Amino acid sequence: MAANASTEQGLEMHSPSGGEQADAPRVLSLHQVLEVLQSGTMYAVHGLIPWSSNYTFLVTVQHQETKLLAVYKPIQGERPLWDFPHGSLAQREVAAFLVSMALGWHLVPPTVLREGVYGPGAVQLFIEHDFEEHYFTLRERPPEVFTRIVAFDVITNNADRKAGHILRDRTGRIWVVDHGLTFHVQPKLRTVLWDFADQPLPHDMQEDLQQLLKVLRDPESALVTQLAQLINLSELAAFRERVAQLLRVGRFPLPSTNRRCVPFPLV
Repeated sequence: MAANASTEQGLEMHSPSGGEQADAPRVLSLHQVLEVLQSGTMYAVHGLIPWSSNYTFLVTVQHQETKLLAVYKPIQGERPLWDFPHGSLAQREVAAFLVSMALGWHLVPPTVLREGVYGPGAVQLFIEHDFEEHYFTLRERPPEVFTRIVAFDVITNNADRKAGHILRDRTGRIWVVDHGLTFHVQPKLRTVLWDFADQPLPHDMQEDLQQLLKVLRDPESALVTQLAQLINLSELAAFRERVAQLLRVGRFPLPSTNRRCVPFPLV
């Protein structure tokens, strides 16, 4: 598990467009990106992002001389759901990022919980990508990244893995977004990635998950402390058990026969 090196990982960032003079692309560490997202001034709201079921804004965040485009999901803009506690989706977005980072997989863009122009919410680095691409157009790529996404969705109990939540950035790197419907205590897995059902869990991923489980079993670990501030203790215990269960079985799960296992819409 490569979590210790995560803050030094370089990420290619592009300055916001939309009338502003674009700077040359520059490489920032994950630590620098998080600092901008957490401490920067949110000084421009470019509008609502279409097709989102909750209020989701594209914004510019600037810290010192660095400015980034980000996706801002205010808690007060969350649509009430019958099965997830109201006002908890932003916290789940951040929890998913922390788990992705702890595994060393870095699937989820940098995400923080902070005050914004419409109150507190999740603020996530905007990934520049081709909006015409999604899992169904990318699935022929080497499967390693997709098997990681499957395992990630299993352990976080992702109830909404649409094809359009899988993005390819300008460098060809794959990212996953929209993790508000995660970490429920009851089985909720809904995904379009059933291609890998019943396949064995790769050995290197088993090692990463073993290390994660060790961290989750330490009540004093930084990850457990952070997650306990974002999801409740029952959800945290269920998360730990899902990691242990996936390791015990050693294979990706099959779709359930007694509940809906794909999201709607698929993309």
